[in-house]
Amino acid sequence: MIRCGIIGLGKMGSIRAEALTQSGRARLDGFIEPALSQGFDGAERHETPEALLEDPGIDAVFICTPNYLNQPLTLKALRAGKHVFCEKPPAFTAAQIEEVIAAEKSSGRKLMYGFNHRHHDSVIHAKKLIGSGAYGRVLWMRGRYGKSVDADFYKDWRSKKELAGGGIMMDQGIHMLDLFLMLAGDFDQVQATVSNLYWHLDVEDNVFAIFSNRDGVMASLHSTMTQWRHLFSLEIFLEKGYMVINGLLTNSGSYGDEVLTIAKNRSAAPAATWSDEEHISFNINNSWNYEVGHFLDAIKHDKPVTTGNSHDALKVMRIMDKIYQHTPRPHGRPLARKLKTIGS
Repeated sequence: MIRCGIIGLGKMGSIRAEALTQSGRARLDGFIEPALSQGFDGAERHETPEALLEDPGIDAVFICTPNYLNQPLTLKALRAGKHVFCEKPPAFTAAQIEEVIAAEKSSGRKLMYGFNHRHHDSVIHAKKLIGSGAYGRVLWMRGRYGKSVDADFYKDWRSKKELAGGGIMMDQGIHMLDLFLMLAGDFDQVQATVSNLYWHLDVEDNVFAIFSNRDGVMASLHSTMTQWRHLFSLEIFLEKGYMVINGLLTNSGSYGDEVLTIAKNRSAAPAATWSDEEHISFNINNSWNYEVGHFLDAIKHDKPVTTGNSHDALKVMRIMDKIYQHTPRPHGRPLARKLKTIGS
């Protein structure tokens, strides 16, 4: 059994603890959670992260904390000789990830980040179809990811830049960007508008971004917290057809059913019609178990982390740096910017 500790046994920590239990290959031996006044399923309660990291009985650590703690705790855990699973965002900047990569190499430990959307069955199926070559190469993608918040959001750490690192792009849009990168490889050019259209906090409530690379693949992203209803939509258009994922299975159920729509081009125009489409519904969210299983496999069999690794994180954060080159004014009128090409 792989002996695990969790720093932050709130919502995400509890989800990870359940996945660990269901795996049958790991157990929760230690945790830190200031809001929890009692023990958790026989695991030892530690008062500080340092106390947990110094515990020789802990093999791997799950970091499920507010964003500002992710990178420093990852560094401490690697330097303490622990395998590390850290929730997104991996850091606030690409430079911080480069520091983590250096520590990862020195430690010889496994490091994985919680880019959970890669592990949804709809995404896995679409990626497999794209990899088969039957639909040709990806031409362009479009992603929309939005939710609504209320006035209570002002009280949450996610509304404070020093704690969250950013707004809706850091919270949700980073997942869509990660999926774009998984499917396109990387992007050379970024144009983005970051703005406070409604909430006027010191973090953004909307980002509109366009990405492109040397292979000619283009992608557009809208990440928003003024959607007024939760929405997830990923569209992938290829030379010989298209794939669309609408909805996402989550614990809250607020994003609706998770449905993958697939169609191939025909030889006559229109190249595809509504009647040509195949719809596949996914009714069980296996992503948490798949994700934790991948991490445990890497540890048990000494295999590389192949998805959600530190190099995936670095690619994401290099682009996030460009998106967040400037931030909206706090409590002021909307501010919008066009960002420079990467490398300029």
